[in-house]
Amino acid sequence: MDCEKTGLLLLRLRKENGMTQKQLADKMNLSDKTISKWERGKGCPDVSLLNDLSEIFGVNIEEILKGNLSENDIDGGNMKNSKYYVCPNCGSITLSTGNASVSCCGRKLSLLNAKKAEKEEQLNVEIIEDDWYISASHPMTKEHYISFVAYATGGRIEILKQYPEWDLQTRIPKRGHGMLLWFDTQKGLMYQLI
Repeated sequence: MDCEKTGLLLLRLRKENGMTQKQLADKMNLSDKTISKWERGKGCPDVSLLNDLSEIFGVNIEEILKGNLSENDIDGGNMKNSKYYVCPNCGSITLSTGNASVSCCGRKLSLLNAKKAEKEEQLNVEIIEDDWYISASHPMTKEHYISFVAYATGGRIEILKQYPEWDLQTRIPKRGHGMLLWFDTQKGLMYQLI
């Protein structure tokens, strides 16, 4: 940890949150002189205090240790370029339109890289009325199933949760062409264009 960089970041975060050194010190049961020392780069917060700083400022501990916040480039927010994360422990689904640091169940989640589905891996897609009717012959067992299906167009994503031991059959309103994505618990994130 570079005390100077971390101190400048803490100073910036404190000011962004409209806090004085005294207010931050009171929240952490410290003296304002300690906060001043950190902000001037004359010392670093003890490791035991990093979690409190993270919660107060809403910043990951890693960012505090690095001494800077990495900001995303503006990419126009095309929903087809969204990034997906799935917790291996509880199965929670998280997505972002830019780079993100995501954690769940105490673990940092890895970004899923979507793999283009081969012909035999693709989901069945038919048009029924004004909907995409999506189905699969996947066995959907407790050990191996598709946990969600998503349909992404340039401006919208619709995510439908799926469950083991249920047949995969769902309908999504047809809104032009887009990308159909799904998460197979063994093969990972897959996609096909429709």
